[in-house]
Amino acid sequence: MLDFIWLIPLLPLLSAVLLAVFTLFNLFQGEAGEKVTVAILLSALSLSFFLLIGLDILFLTSTLPNTIIAGTWFQSGDYQINFSFILDGYSLIMATQVALICLITVRFSVNYLHREKGFQRFFMVMGAFSCAMLLIFMAGNLVLVFVGWELAGVSSYLLICYFYDRENAAENATRIFITNRIGDVGFIVAIALSFIWFGGVEWDNILHPKYEIPALFAGFICLGLLLAAMVKSALVPFSPWIAKALEGPTPSSAIFYGSLMVHAGVYLMIRIYPLLAQADVLLYLMIIIGILTAFYGWLSGLVQTDVKSGLIFSTTAQIGLMFVEIGLGWTLFAFIHLVLHSMWRAYQFLHAPGLMHLVPNKPRPVSRWLQKHPRLFTMALQRFWLDYIGDWLLVRPTKALSQDLHDFEQQIVIRLTGFPKPTSVVDALPSNKQSQESNLSLGGNLGIGKGIIGHLMYKTAFLLSKFEERFILQGAGSGLQQLFVQLGYYLTQIDLLLSRPRYLLVLIMATWAVII
Repeated sequence: MLDFIWLIPLLPLLSAVLLAVFTLFNLFQGEAGEKVTVAILLSALSLSFFLLIGLDILFLTSTLPNTIIAGTWFQSGDYQINFSFILDGYSLIMATQVALICLITVRFSVNYLHREKGFQRFFMVMGAFSCAMLLIFMAGNLVLVFVGWELAGVSSYLLICYFYDRENAAENATRIFITNRIGDVGFIVAIALSFIWFGGVEWDNILHPKYEIPALFAGFICLGLLLAAMVKSALVPFSPWIAKALEGPTPSSAIFYGSLMVHAGVYLMIRIYPLLAQADVLLYLMIIIGILTAFYGWLSGLVQTDVKSGLIFSTTAQIGLMFVEIGLGWTLFAFIHLVLHSMWRAYQFLHAPGLMHLVPNKPRPVSRWLQKHPRLFTMALQRFWLDYIGDWLLVRPTKALSQDLHDFEQQIVIRLTGFPKPTSVVDALPSNKQSQESNLSLGGNLGIGKGIIGHLMYKTAFLLSKFEERFILQGAGSGLQQLFVQLGYYLTQIDLLLSRPRYLLVLIMATWAVII
């Protein structure tokens, strides 16, 4: 059985790939193909579940090796990444629970999504997500955990915008995707530092190193992983994304944000606690952030008027308490809290649609004590304005940057490569000699840059146009004039794009790339 341990995460992924092939070639689609779709995914998850049950029995009746290496993924010099799996109490309990909850959720979704347009697409993503969560909990090294981490993020994005024709769903999926990239930076930095200071990324190398490293070095690795865990588990100040994730179908809300994925950050902190114990400052930080998150989730949940929002804010509060428990050193208690909460929250989310039909009464009014504190009530209603702050700092600049890159491609790259010119750019260029001479004399239609560099480029373009008009064009005709006008226009357009403040994000990302 140990020789086939790699099948546990691979089977759900293979089912997702098979469903993707069916969709690509339009096989077993629509209502007629629902039974085949469900049978493929349920069979894969059932096999994974029974394999895990067998491993659990072996764990209880005999001695299992702590780590199983199924093969080598990458090797270069002293650096090696294995397909390794860890088999201790933490990983086996969580993996078994993941397989069981995924099975229940998939079976629940059969009737819930019957005759939905994207039925096959939903089950395909569920297979990929199941593989991702099994990897996160069973992977024997940080790189394999990161693969599951990213696959879970992609699956989350695809199911949040499941109803992609709704503008709100697409926007929320974009917000969440951008927010989670912050945590990815911390994870990648932690992987790089583990290679440098521990010589590898296996859990044995990190948690039980052959030689001790300074506490400061351990703190840097833990800080990167803590950032990743804070984002994935929706801790303050990254909490707003989890409420926006409810745009997807209820089964995805149950398994992603109520039960499994939101607990991945908690599991990661429990796993690296031997390393965290060397960085007392981070433990204090976890306690503070956990308390703030619990307060945020509790207070925001008091003003919610629908059951799913109430449950998601309750989940946020519980996750905050788990981080407090880890910060206090109660890792076993936090793990028991994690297991029980994930099971209970999955049941609540799956039961929510039926509950909304069974309960005809209006939502309860806000507590009287909260009504007596209008400022506190406003803070809870606005969710402490974290949504607006996140949009201002992350989402809007990223969207604007994307638009700038699109404009740069349309106005500069396409022209330089010789592709057909966009109509808007052609119309923007001077169309006759009279307008060209007017532009040269006024210098205003060439574009005015912002900042020191922008003004410098504008002045340079203006002086060059004067030089061209007085000393070159008198003897060379109007052909060079047209050439210089176009060159000045291109330089000005580049300056207009690069002079915008949001390009600071590009410099920040470039800096991270150099560091990594």
